[in-house]
Amino acid sequence: MSSAAWNLPKADNPRQRFESEKIHGEGEDGKFTQSWFPICLSSDVKTGEVKGYEFLGGRIVAFRGEDGIAQVLSAFCPHMGADLRTGNVMGNTLRCAFHHWKYDGDGRCVHTAIGDPPPPSARLYKFVSQEKFGLVWAFNGDKPHYDLPDFPVPMDQLTIRTVAIPGENPVDPWVQCANTPDIQHIKALHNIKFTQDDPEDIVWTDTSMLYSFAGIHTDGSSVHNVVGIYGTSLYYQATDYAGKWFGFMDAMGLPRPGAAINYMILAARNDMGTKDEIEAYLDFVFQLEIGVVSEDLHVMQSMKFRPGTLTKSDRTLGRFFEYMRKYPRAHPSQPFI
Repeated sequence: MSSAAWNLPKADNPRQRFESEKIHGEGEDGKFTQSWFPICLSSDVKTGEVKGYEFLGGRIVAFRGEDGIAQVLSAFCPHMGADLRTGNVMGNTLRCAFHHWKYDGDGRCVHTAIGDPPPPSARLYKFVSQEKFGLVWAFNGDKPHYDLPDFPVPMDQLTIRTVAIPGENPVDPWVQCANTPDIQHIKALHNIKFTQDDPEDIVWTDTSMLYSFAGIHTDGSSVHNVVGIYGTSLYYQATDYAGKWFGFMDAMGLPRPGAAINYMILAARNDMGTKDEIEAYLDFVFQLEIGVVSEDLHVMQSMKFRPGTLTKSDRTLGRFFEYMRKYPRAHPSQPFI
């Protein structure tokens, strides 16, 4: 081929890619962000059942004794390493399937089958946990740094529906969370037309960010959104959509570095109609939000997330990157899971 036919660049190619200051990925240096992460649906662990799950690159179990409380513990028996998900729930204890040692909800061995005194070192790691919005949550740390949020309507006045989204998203949960402060993506990808300037009155804490904006949805409906991030794993939204309120959260689990499991939390006010009308409205909200989420997940299935060159419209996104660089990271359960 003649050099005259070569498709040459019209300017010199860059010799290196510009990247902003490093943000640690989950699991990097053996540490994870200290956030609340959903483990499973509450309905997945019935009374008298134990289930096993991946979490923070290891294995844990959730079990529910006769007291009805869901406990979240490290999975491997400290005796010989049997996986306790193969065990049995007996009263409020979890019995290992191998040598029948029993562990209480605090992870302490309280009984050995042959009568030897339980060794004081026979302990499982007990995660700080709670149940809320139909999910079992665990905190990565010995003491939570923040509370999970509430909707602006009392819980007893709401109908809540929580749905597990099948499959995994191949990015850390915080990467999904970065969509919320990404104003360009709200306008360009989701085609929301703002009826105001880009939000400036943003409330930041060490463990959350929250702001509001008004706009026009792609279907022409007016929307007023209050949106935010809690920790590194929860997207929050309270919306007035064409004059009707709904609440929405996307809770993101962390089975291992570079993976997220999504749970959609939908909320409607009980005074919005009959039970059937409320359920039909939640069906509508689910379809509305799954459409938005699917647009994001479609991109994230193949992206190589690397924060780089930003523009004026990325002011809030840049501030979120600073939030992530300072966010506390640890992994106290690592020796156990």
